Amino acid sequence: MAEQRDFPYIWATWLPKLLTGENSCEWAVWFKAHYQGWDRPPSDFNQSEWMVRHTKLLNEQKAEWQDHGYTVTVENQNVFRLRGRMALLVGKPDLIVERGDDVLVIDVKTGREQAWHAVQVQIYKYAIARARPEYHDRMIAGQVVYPRHITRVPRGALDNGFIRDLGALIRKVAAPDPPPVVPSAQECRFCDITELDCPDGWKGRTSLLRPPQRTSERVSDADLPDPGPAMTSRTRI
Repeated sequence: MAEQRDFPYIWATWLPKLLTGENSCEWAVWFKAHYQGWDRPPSDFNQSEWMVRHTKLLNEQKAEWQDHGYTVTVENQNVFRLRGRMALLVGKPDLIVERGDDVLVIDVKTGREQAWHAVQVQIYKYAIARARPEYHDRMIAGQVVYPRHITRVPRGALDNGFIRDLGALIRKVAAPDPPPVVPSAQECRFCDITELDCPDGWKGRTSLLRPPQRTSERVSDADLPDPGPAMTSRTRI
């Protein structure tokens, strides 16, 4: 059963898809920010297979940067907790690479490239510069590493507009009053909140995924549903 948190808690990976518009249901993030211990639906996602592939690519990147004389910290070493007036923003970048004044935040992705991946790195850059004293006043670059290529996140992308949009979203999902539920087939089928806590969204998921009935009878309004290989190229920071 879901229990209300003492203070809104936002995991950084919950925000990028809302910022890029891939997801629209702000309520789902609001709920997770305000509650913990909710029941998760069953999933056919192969977590162990993903972890093996992700760890392999992460370790390849770690070894490559260390071979070039950089200090590399990994996942749990990189945890940040940025407490603001309305919420606690928490996350852990896959890798942070350092040498001298150079700092690079790396996130490793095993699937195809998507716009929200770079936004996730932007959130990491924003947060560690404020939550971790050793990164205050340092220029932080970013990369998203895929099995076959690298996407660099420009330093200038972390501008006032991005910071303003991020702050507005955090305030919205940390607010006491929830935003409306926005059920859709695209989001509800992958949502980790069940009908116990979100009956509207779960109804949308089950009805939208249900195979159409084969019937010659007229359907009434009541029957309608509610709406790779190892990395071979690398650039310096």
